[in-house]
Amino acid sequence: MKILFVGDIVGKPGRNAVREILPRLRERHGLDLCIGNSENSAGGAGITPESADELLQAGLDLLTSGNHTFAKREIGPYLDKPGSKQLRPANYPEGAPGRGVAVLEARSGRLGVINLEGRVFMKPLDCPFRTADRLIASLRADGLRCIFVDMHCEATSEKNAMGHYLDGRVSAVLGSHTHIQTADERVLRGGTAFITDVGMCGPWDSVIGLRKEPAIERFLTQRHSPFELGQGDVYLQGAIVEIEPESGRATGIARVQERLEG
Repeated sequence: MKILFVGDIVGKPGRNAVREILPRLRERHGLDLCIGNSENSAGGAGITPESADELLQAGLDLLTSGNHTFAKREIGPYLDKPGSKQLRPANYPEGAPGRGVAVLEARSGRLGVINLEGRVFMKPLDCPFRTADRLIASLRADGLRCIFVDMHCEATSEKNAMGHYLDGRVSAVLGSHTHIQTADERVLRGGTAFITDVGMCGPWDSVIGLRKEPAIERFLTQRHSPFELGQGDVYLQGAIVEIEPESGRATGIARVQERLEG
């Protein structure tokens, strides 16, 4: 089973990259499933039903998210739609719209997907580690061997800790949120593929997808400035994980970085 996970999709440039690049990645690598983090897909912060639908129509099989999930008010009812393919982090408190776990069907088997959000330098949500324990037990009870985790958080230490905590219990723990692709991809001792952050889909000449000048101004003056999307070259970044379906163990992980032509 080959799974592609693309990092935080930033606004229209990121959506364009997914639409144009994803089909050739599917063909080139023989991908079974494609998942993407959509939390910045609407204007650089948040999700709308329209931005989520566009990404699903572009070929993503499921969308995960993170701390910007609820930035757009209209996303709540969309998350609650029966069969919604847009997840929110599973460790949000009880009563939050939507769900944080899904099961996908592929030609080579079933894949359980868990969306988690970290707590270091972020909101004080329920414990992602204990939430993972509970959801993995539920998926295992349902016969799932292949389980994928999007660990969406700020601190590299928290992502690394989650990778080692779940090593041998899930197929992959891939980090998102920081928009910077890291070079530490590997299969851990227990057979879990891991990378601290898969990167982003968005403008390259930017500060994490946003125009450089307002972003720098924030650091210089500590004043708020609006989100403005960067311009110029756009890249799709992510990682491909190969999983042995019978055991659920990862057999490889490779980073992906593709430039949007034109």
